Amino acid sequence: GATIVVSGDGRYFSKDAVQIIAKMAAANGVRRVWVGQDSLLSTPAVSAIIRERISADGAKATGAFILTASHNPGGPTEDFGIKYNMGNGGPAPESVTDKIFSNTKTITEYLIAEDLPNVDISVIGVTSFTGPEGPFDVDVFDSATDYIKLMKTIFDFESIKKLLASPKFSFCFDGLHGVAGAYAKRMFVDELGASESSLLNCVPKEDFGGGHPDPNLTYAKELVDRMGLGKTSNVEPPEFGAAADGDADRNMVLGKRFFVTPSDSVAIIAANAVQSIPYFASGLKGVARSMPTSAALDVVAKNLNLKFFEVPTGWKFFGNLMDAGMCSVCGEESFGTGSDHIREKDGIWAVLAWLSILAYKNKDNLGGDKLVTVEDIVLQHWATYGRHYYTRYDYENVDAEAAKELMANLVKMQSSLSDVNKSIKEIQPTVADVVSADEFEYKDPVDGSVSKHQGIRYLFGDGSRLVFRLSGTGSVGATIRIYIEQYEKDSSKTGRASSDALSPLVDVALKFSKIKEYTGRSAPTVIT
Repeated sequence: GATIVVSGDGRYFSKDAVQIIAKMAAANGVRRVWVGQDSLLSTPAVSAIIRERISADGAKATGAFILTASHNPGGPTEDFGIKYNMGNGGPAPESVTDKIFSNTKTITEYLIAEDLPNVDISVIGVTSFTGPEGPFDVDVFDSATDYIKLMKTIFDFESIKKLLASPKFSFCFDGLHGVAGAYAKRMFVDELGASESSLLNCVPKEDFGGGHPDPNLTYAKELVDRMGLGKTSNVEPPEFGAAADGDADRNMVLGKRFFVTPSDSVAIIAANAVQSIPYFASGLKGVARSMPTSAALDVVAKNLNLKFFEVPTGWKFFGNLMDAGMCSVCGEESFGTGSDHIREKDGIWAVLAWLSILAYKNKDNLGGDKLVTVEDIVLQHWATYGRHYYTRYDYENVDAEAAKELMANLVKMQSSLSDVNKSIKEIQPTVADVVSADEFEYKDPVDGSVSKHQGIRYLFGDGSRLVFRLSGTGSVGATIRIYIEQYEKDSSKTGRASSDALSPLVDVALKFSKIKEYTGRSAPTVIT
C-alpha cells in the first residue's frame, strides 16, 4: 500500500534500475511508484518530494530509492549505487541499514512482476496496472517543478532577478553533466533571468561526460578556469561562479579569482541568513557543523548567541536536530551545505543562498560603479569574526595496520598534555599550547545515541585545531585525513596566503603524528 520514489542522478543503468525496482515494488504490494521524468531527481529534490508532494488521493511517499553514487564517476567501468531515504526525507539511519545488510546474508528469493511492461519514463503521466497484489501505478512527473516551488517559499526571487539583471553582475553555473542540469536552466535562466550562456555542462549524461562530478578545485576545472583561478585564464571572469556534484547535493562557490572554502561558506550563510533570506526572517533555531569542518561557524554562533552543535560526519546527525526543531543551517567541510527545508544537503539551495546575500548587500547599489563582490563579503566576514585558515591532507591507501598504530599513538599521547606541548614547542616554538585533546564522541541530544571514535582532536589555546581521522579500514588499505586549522583574529593578518599562515601548524601535524615513520609517505595523496 506504500508510495515510494525511485529516481537518481542519471548515471548509467539508472533507467534499467527504475524498471526493475518498479516490477519488484508491484510484486511486493506497493501501491504506487513516483519517478522523475527520465529517472532524474537530485538528492535534495527527492527529500523535498518525500516531504512535500501529495498524490491526487492524498498519499505521501514513505521513502525513496535514490540511484546515485554521489560525486563518484559514472559509466560502465565506474560506480552505480542505491541509497534509501526515509519518510522524513533524510538518509536511512544505521538501525535500518544494519537490518538491510543482515537480510542480504539470509535472503533466498525475491518477488518481481516480470510480466509487467516497461513504462516510458520520458513521458509525464500516470500508467496504471493491475499488479499481483492489486492496483499499481507508475507516476512520472516533472523533475524540477516541486523543487522550484519549494525554493520560491525560501528565497526572494525578485531580488535575485534584479541582481542577475544588473550589467555589473555576471554569473556562471557548472552542472558537471550531473543531475543539476535538470534544474539549472529552469531555475537560473527561466525563473531568474540569467543568460543561457552562463550555464556550463548542464546536460545530464550517463557517464558525466567522462568527468568526475565532484565540485572542487581539482575536478571542476572548466569552471575554475572560467573564474580566473586556473593557469590558462585569459578572459575577464564572472563575478560569481558555482558548481554542484553528480546528485546536486554538494556545492562549490567561487568569486572572481576567489575561492570560498566550504567551512567559510556555511559560516557566512549563517551570519547573513536572517537579513537576506525570507525563510529565516524570524531567526535561526540553531546551527551545526561536522566535527572536521573548521570552527568558523562556532564563532558566528557565539557572536549571534545561537544554539550550536558539533556532530560526527554524516547528514543523518543534522537531520535528527532538524526534526527536533533545533537546527536551521548546517554544513560540512566536504562541500556540503544545507538547511532544515529538507533533510539532505542541497547544492542549488547553497547557490541561491549566496545569490540572496549578494542581492541583499547590493540592493541599493545595483546601478553603482562597483558591486559588493563575493570576495568583499568574505573579507568583511573575516574582519568581523576572524579567519580560520584551513587545509586537509589525505593519505590514501596506506597500510591499515600502520594507520591504526598511528591513531593509537595519537590517543596515547593525549594522556599528558605537558609532554604534548613540550614536543610541539621543539618542532615549532611559535605555535600556541594545546589546551585540550580527546577522541571525539557525540551523544545525540535528540535520541541519546552515542557515536564513538569519530576522530582525534588537539585543540589549541588560540582557537586553532588539529584533527586526525581514519576511514576505510579494510584489508586493502586505509585513508588517514589530517585537518589543519589556524585561527587568526587579528584583522591585519587575515589576508595572508593560506599556505604561509598554516605552515607552522602543518609542520607540527606531520612531525608530531610521525606520519612519515608510520606510513612511509613523504607527502599526502591529495591536499584540499
